[in-house]
Amino acid sequence: MVKPNSSKSFDERCYDLLLKIPKGKVTTYREMAEALGCQAYRAVGGAMNRNPKLVMIPCHRVVKSNGYLGGYASGKSRKLELLIQEGIDVSESGHIDLSKFLYSFSD
Repeated sequence: MVKPNSSKSFDERCYDLLLKIPKGKVTTYREMAEALGCQAYRAVGGAMNRNPKLVMIPCHRVVKSNGYLGGYASGKSRKLELLIQEGIDVSESGHIDLSKFLYSFSD
């Protein structure tokens, strides 16, 4: 779990976590919330949507807990494109095998 830092906003703490996810891996909104010590999965999604530096701060690496893509500020097709470029296998239905590609902050 990430220790709370009162000088950073929730969004900034989310972005700090995103920078830890290596290329070729994804995490989930739930994993991020738990790493932040909360259950605010939707708030994590909101922070991803407000990301001012798409790709540099890789919010495209965050997917739903069921392995499906979820949203992306530049559209799902762009998210899919970025993930494939990073070597992540995505099925035709938009599903990622989390047993192969999940990055957990507790590791």
